[in-house]
Amino acid sequence: MDNSENYVYKSEVNWSLLTEGLTLPVDNQVVFARNMGQFLQRGESKSINIYLNGKSYNAQIHNVNFDARFKRSKDTLQIRYPRNGELATALQACFFMSYNYIKSQRKMRPKDDRSMIKLPEDFGEYLAIYTTEYEDSYIFETIEADDIVLLRQTVQNQSERVLESNFNFNNEDNGANIIEDERIVKIRKLNKKIGDNLKQLYSYRCQICGRIIGNNYGAHVVESHHIDYFVKSLNNDASNQLIVCPNHHSIIHELNPIFDRRSLIYLYPNGVQEGLKINRHL
Repeated sequence: MDNSENYVYKSEVNWSLLTEGLTLPVDNQVVFARNMGQFLQRGESKSINIYLNGKSYNAQIHNVNFDARFKRSKDTLQIRYPRNGELATALQACFFMSYNYIKSQRKMRPKDDRSMIKLPEDFGEYLAIYTTEYEDSYIFETIEADDIVLLRQTVQNQSERVLESNFNFNNEDNGANIIEDERIVKIRKLNKKIGDNLKQLYSYRCQICGRIIGNNYGAHVVESHHIDYFVKSLNNDASNQLIVCPNHHSIIHELNPIFDRRSLIYLYPNGVQEGLKINRHL
């Protein structure tokens, strides 16, 4: 089933996810949006299967029709499961640190406080969500606090260029110690799936120069790059990745230019400024 999985979303753990469901922003999810457009029409709800640690759970997916009342032109998808039911209980067991922390914070705050409780920065846990070859089946994969600790220990002395090469391609001989532990494998898979989705979003064009490398040869050679280097940030969100050609990727790692997120411009040490020709996700 792994070859047919497609990344949908990486969600930081919160109370809603642990008890009853979550919302899926899918604006930039190329394969998923295409499949979902055929499976679930505006305003519809359907039963789906969620697989977590090899066990199947029943849930519902809703295409919430946010019409003119909410001034939203795009639909929003929500996955819902019985409040504190089997799936919620399984997620609470996986994310027991987050569950206990949020639960204790809820008890201490005023009863009328409905604001979202954020986990501390060094305490974050995540849920990765994938489609499968079946349009009504999804895989939930947990990234727990211990996984993040192990990841930080594993990459701290790694070269960012080697690490990104390992994420972009399946180079198991290149920095093999990065992928020895199965907990690191799932984080590596998530990173690659996010990058692969963005490559499709940009039709394999470099965001900086706009070129498709290898097109004359029937190939598409493009790479995902972490704006804030992954070895330090551990951030593999789409908001921290750019799609670039090998030339620009090598130049960035050679010169370490500053990326201005407000203007979406790279500032090079010699004074050259280079912006993005294409941007659909930042």
